[in-house]
This record gives sequence, structure tokens and C-alpha cells, in this order.
Amino acid sequence: MTDATQLLNQLIQTGKDLAGQGRAALEEFAETNLDVPVAGPERDKAMANAGKGAAAAGALLLLLGTKGGRALTGTALKVGSLAALGGLAYKTYRDWESDNNQDSTSPAGIPVGELTGPNAVARSQHLLRAMVAAASADTHITDAERHKIMTLLHNYNLGTDTEAFMAEALENPADIATIAAGVDTPTFAAEIYVLSASVLAQQSPEDRTYLDELGKALGLAPALCAELEQQALQTPE
Repeated sequence: MTDATQLLNQLIQTGKDLAGQGRAALEEFAETNLDVPVAGPERDKAMANAGKGAAAAGALLLLLGTKGGRALTGTALKVGSLAALGGLAYKTYRDWESDNNQDSTSPAGIPVGELTGPNAVARSQHLLRAMVAAASADTHITDAERHKIMTLLHNYNLGTDTEAFMAEALENPADIATIAAGVDTPTFAAEIYVLSASVLAQQSPEDRTYLDELGKALGLAPALCAELEQQALQTPE
């Protein structure tokens, strides 16, 4: 498995597992990795604003699959692997296509979990960049925050190419037009949308605007976007 694909797969798995453990586990993670104070008003402020800075655009965001854990609860991906993500995106698109009498003879594309070699690397990198872009939609990442993020991601033992890729993605988050460029199948578009929706699960007005603009840029119908969110996301117990 390539480094980029392995990283994305591990982030999805860890995000589902950690978010599913509930608030206590998320708070422990934040305290351990983000220097959140143990008690007092500074802790409350830090937790309330965990969606800003390092948490929003980096490791906590990617691990939790939420908008940086603003309330450290929120929504998590139902899927726990990259293969399951691709399968869900493909099936949801095909079901929507059938229900809405669309042309089912057109190719839906290959799910990410079925790709190999350079194609798997390229798709995984694109999906990782989309996650960072969504996280960065309303957040500026400082040099200190980027350093903390990369320190956490370094624990995944990434290859040098993937680590350099992530550093660049965090320093220069892509805009929606860049994320949508080169997306040539509905399944690929659906995968990007699902991951972005998991990042922005808290649904502030800014989050909603970003997702609406992303769906439009990806060429996904609003009803399909709503179905993707419903099928892919769950509220942890």
C-alpha cells in the first residue's frame, strides 16, 4: 500500500474509532496532542475553539473527521476504511441515479479502494488535499500550528514524499476550483464530497456555504449531496 493511501486509510479508520468513543475520548486526545489545559476557563475556551488553528486544519480534524471537534462531539464517518468510503460513494451515486431516472449507462468511475499503483496515489493525494481544504475554509494556520500538525502526522511514519505533500497542502490549502479540477467521474466527486462533509460536520453557516459551493463545482446535484451526507455520516453515541 502506498504511503499516501495508507495515511488516508488510517485517518479514516482512526477518525471513526475515536469519534465513536464519545466526548471523553476526544477530550483526552485534545489534552494529549494539542496542549489543552486540564481545567478552568482557559480549558473551556480552548475546547470551544478547537475548530480553529491546528485542530481545524490538521491532525485533530483529520483524525476526528469533524470540524476540528468544535464541541468535541459532532458527526463521524460511518465507514471505517478507504475501501468502504469508495464503495459507499459509488453505491449512493448509483442508487440516486436509478431513483431519479438518470442515464445509468454512463460510467460512474472506479471507487478509490479498487485503484492500484499511481492511480491510487493520485486519488489518495487528491482526497487528502480536499480534506485539508475543507478544514482550512474558515481558518488561518500559523507556522507554529503547522509544525504541531506535522509533528503529529510524523508519528504515522510517512514516507518523505507523502510528508512533503502534506506539509505543502497545509501551507497552501487548495481552493474549491482546484479541488474540483481533474475530477472526472461521479464516484470520485462523491468521495471528495463525503470526506469534506465529514470535516465540516458541525454545519456552521460558513460550513454549509462551502459544501454547497463544493457540490456545485463537482457537478453533484443538491439532492445527491444531501443523500451522500445522510448515508455517510452518523452521530457518535
